[in-house]
Amino acid sequence: MKKWIKRLALLAILGALLGAGGLVWYANQPLNIEPLPKTISVAPGTHLRSLSVMLQREGVVGNAQLFWLLGRVMGKAGTLKVGLYTLDKPLTPLELYAKIQRGEVTQAILQFIEGKNWREVRAVLAAQTLLKHDSADMSVAELMQAIGAEEKHPEGLLFPDTYFYAPHTSDIHVLRRAYRLQHEKLMAAWEQRAPGLPYGTPYEALIMASIVEKETGAASERPRIAGVFINRLKRGMRLQTDPTVIYGLGERFDGNLRKIDLQTDTPYNTYTRAGLPPTPIAMPSEAAIQAALNPAKTDALYFVARGNGTHVFSSTLEAHNRAVNRYQR
Repeated sequence: MKKWIKRLALLAILGALLGAGGLVWYANQPLNIEPLPKTISVAPGTHLRSLSVMLQREGVVGNAQLFWLLGRVMGKAGTLKVGLYTLDKPLTPLELYAKIQRGEVTQAILQFIEGKNWREVRAVLAAQTLLKHDSADMSVAELMQAIGAEEKHPEGLLFPDTYFYAPHTSDIHVLRRAYRLQHEKLMAAWEQRAPGLPYGTPYEALIMASIVEKETGAASERPRIAGVFINRLKRGMRLQTDPTVIYGLGERFDGNLRKIDLQTDTPYNTYTRAGLPPTPIAMPSEAAIQAALNPAKTDALYFVARGNGTHVFSSTLEAHNRAVNRYQR
């Protein structure tokens, strides 16, 4: 009932702006789109108001407010399909909304976000209705072969970025692009790495980068956090990082990390095992890879979250315990 009241209120506003019958008139009035053809991009996260502003900026609609109000009255706010749209003929506002609602894209868009793990990537792929899901029934080994990877598991091997693809493209094609791009980024950073790092292979650096990605709230702290973990590795100390424990718990993790979880051994529990975990734990960004291979020079061995996304760094256990008492207890 409240929803209809809001729509009636919007309709009244439109009527006041356009006069009697204004809504029907505006919805069916051809837009003055120049020049044609024109390509517009509806990015992930675009909402109705930002779409309207973008369309006015691109010269597709003359009045963003009117276009937004029409969409609200028609209930289009939750029906926008992301992608690239080619406008090659005059359209009315009604026809333009229908085109975007149906997802008549020239190219579709998907995003792999830094810090997300392989299970979350699979969910992103599954939600892409314009993608051919050729990998859905593949084993991990078959998938790795299909994308041209020598590694045994795809975790961390995809570059987090925005990918455009033509409708009905195979998901293998997108995954192969993401794998190759991450490999290129990693190898370029490896060639420019700082001396004396405790990595035997680029893959070990990628594992570290994934940990840095998950531990970092403030982007500026990535190199310093990498420096702490590298100091610990060099001294033979365990990394003792919660994100690896959480990754090892998998779907059993309910959002609450308990003391028993830190004590229960898994291949990813860096409280019970020394060294790096066997694979990355998430997709690291290029910045995290750079931090892992060019860490800040620091004598810190510990850090604790302040609660605002930043950390307090300490070089002694005594100082660390004081910081823990202040910010965590």
